[in-house]
Amino acid sequence: MSYEEMMEECEKSGINFIDLKFCDLPGSWQHFTVPLKKFNKEIFTEGIGFDGSSIRGFKEIQDSDMILIPDEKTFTKDPFSKFPLASFVCGIYEPSGQPFEKDPRFVAKKAEYFLARTGIADKAYFGPEAEFFIFDKANFGIGQNFSFHEIKSAEANWDSKEDKNAPGNGHGYKIKNKEGYFPVPPADQLADLRREMMIEMEKMGIETEKEHHEVSAGGQAEIDIKYGTLKNTADNLMAFKYAVKNTAFRNGKTATFMPKPIFGDNGSGMHVHISLWKENSPIFYSDSGYANLSEAALHFIGGLLKHAPAVLAFAAPTVNSYKRLVPGFEAPVNLVYSNRNRSAAIRIPDYSKSPAQKRIEFRPPDPSANPYLAFAAMLLAGIDGIANKINPGDPASGNIYKEACSNTMPQVPDSLDKSLLALKKDKDFLTKDGVFSEELIASWIDYKRTAEYDFVRTCPSSAEFMLYYGI
Repeated sequence: MSYEEMMEECEKSGINFIDLKFCDLPGSWQHFTVPLKKFNKEIFTEGIGFDGSSIRGFKEIQDSDMILIPDEKTFTKDPFSKFPLASFVCGIYEPSGQPFEKDPRFVAKKAEYFLARTGIADKAYFGPEAEFFIFDKANFGIGQNFSFHEIKSAEANWDSKEDKNAPGNGHGYKIKNKEGYFPVPPADQLADLRREMMIEMEKMGIETEKEHHEVSAGGQAEIDIKYGTLKNTADNLMAFKYAVKNTAFRNGKTATFMPKPIFGDNGSGMHVHISLWKENSPIFYSDSGYANLSEAALHFIGGLLKHAPAVLAFAAPTVNSYKRLVPGFEAPVNLVYSNRNRSAAIRIPDYSKSPAQKRIEFRPPDPSANPYLAFAAMLLAGIDGIANKINPGDPASGNIYKEACSNTMPQVPDSLDKSLLALKKDKDFLTKDGVFSEELIASWIDYKRTAEYDFVRTCPSSAEFMLYYGI
């Protein structure tokens, strides 16, 4: 959209403010707002300055000047503002005009350029299934001498107390643990809210495909959005999370993409469907290969399985992620691939025999990930597999969950610490062609270890009091 077209649309819609959004290193949107009358044409080339030292993972104070430049293609109307508001997603630049190496969106762009330069394919399509929870209330806190959290969900079997602020309690319609997949209302109390979320997403230009309740009893949900190219899908996923949280908040609820907020029931994953195309033809399809997979697809799988521990430092990037990645809760802990099999880390969907539908599904990631970095890491692992013809081994069969404790298969790391160690040792596939800079990887490891892993590691938990207080 040109500047003139934008101004015409704003005038027609009564928009007086422009919101500039960008992604910080951990993966959250940040923003500030400019009056339309101050939003001149030069902003699209010269940008607007901001303090990078106040943004997580960006700059130190002595080198803090940074610039945001809006991407003209990302213009959308924000449906959650009290006042009519238009929004752009921005790129982040140094004062010299060079792109900022730790801008997650820039990493996604570089990954796409790298794919095209390899000649393997010219497009990578990503389709994430980001699960989330909708709660009636979530209260939590921590101090030197206390810590607590409490979640309320009227539809969950574990929340039976009458609560006038949680409509549905006391009516007897409760979902049992692991029985939340596809119940109809009134047991599913959140169907209309999920549909409202879809309506708001469509207003923001996100094409939705379906919605449903997920397996966990406490308000777990899934809304599927249409697949797209790497950077554009990451843009859409950021907007998706924004729409989910704001629609829930507007309705007196709270939504979270925390992977494992509930003990004893399923956590939220983000299964990612991936396919590569060259000259408008899918390269993952073969008439004769296993599950109709081409040699390129099998090598892509080989690279993704080989580098999975390092990839998960970006794709399952929180301490809480590894409370989901445990056997018994539909979590894909075994690093194997299999046709139609949801107990494998990589599943080959078999809904359609069309070559255009041939794809792989990488199941360990979760929605706490920064999508720009996670998708880029997955793509680079697969490219390395194709370039080096990495053999994925034999496909697995049967219920792989039952073998999760047998130690006969390679498994995902069981902690954020181990994923970060894997990333530190296995990063060369990420730094090829400068897609991930050494500085970004070092900053990621340092931030995740000090701000998250060490913080949680040194805080006593309620579970530890239950186990050890009386010894």
